[in-house]
Amino acid sequence: MNKLYPAIKPYAKHKLEVENPHVLYVEESGNLDGLPILFLHGGPGAGCDTSHRQFFDPEVYRIVLFDQRGCGRSRPHAKLEGNNTHALIDDIERIREYLNIDRWVVFGGSWGSTLGLLYAQRHPEMVLGLILRGIFLCRKRDIDWFYQEGASNVFPDYWQEYIKPIAKEERNDMVQAYYKRLAGNDELARMGAAKAWSRWEACCATMNQDGQLLSHLSDPHTALSMARIECHYFINDSFIEPNQILSNIDAIRHIPTTIIHGRYDMVCPVEQAYALHKVWPEASLNIIGNAGHSAFEKGIVDALVSATRSLGYALA
Repeated sequence: MNKLYPAIKPYAKHKLEVENPHVLYVEESGNLDGLPILFLHGGPGAGCDTSHRQFFDPEVYRIVLFDQRGCGRSRPHAKLEGNNTHALIDDIERIREYLNIDRWVVFGGSWGSTLGLLYAQRHPEMVLGLILRGIFLCRKRDIDWFYQEGASNVFPDYWQEYIKPIAKEERNDMVQAYYKRLAGNDELARMGAAKAWSRWEACCATMNQDGQLLSHLSDPHTALSMARIECHYFINDSFIEPNQILSNIDAIRHIPTTIIHGRYDMVCPVEQAYALHKVWPEASLNIIGNAGHSAFEKGIVDALVSATRSLGYALA
């Protein structure tokens, strides 16, 4: 079974000014002359982690990571103004041009898969290949499943902690109720809501609860950006049209693509990957048994490393 590559450090770090006031943290690691690959993190608003570099052979790939607007080491932190899907796609192109990369592979999981698909549909000529994990189509039904009713029936105990900050009379629209708190001026209510929102996702992301993931997403810095930005996107229908991804597959049908999804993913149920594959049979779908949503479950790691290795050898 494939494991993550050994930890590495970046050989370059950049602060890239995009639309005022946003400044992006961008880093490069691996082989400067290697096959360029872009890592797109989840959330939106979760930020990158040092372990995200380890899905790629550093001798084969020029590995590009960046923290999307408002999260991680990008500034200003948890900023909602100017933070939308169209802006993020523009940022990706800005990074590609800034780094003098002609074309690259795009690797993304969860929200990163959403963003990767949307970027490829707008700029298919720039994408050499796609490796996508934990497909998130951002349809209303997908948001409702996790934040209103669906996963609540699988994790009723964790659900009680998620709904605790919300008054009973507001629970018929949890995203709206959370947004009122996360975008409000009451600092204590905002942080309490952020921690509850982020803990809910951490509790549901793995087959067996992962203490390290729970600790990471409960950290105030990460929790605030992820909860505020996710809720901001979801209250705005992720700034995309209904079924936008599934309706525009013809634009990317030719791009070599591997889809990897956990059979027991409760954050983004496998139906989303299956729906994508149904309209895009040319893409390879690998459903991993005994795995949930996290990129770091053993079966998911094995499949992702295998996919990066195979595509790297094919394109390098």
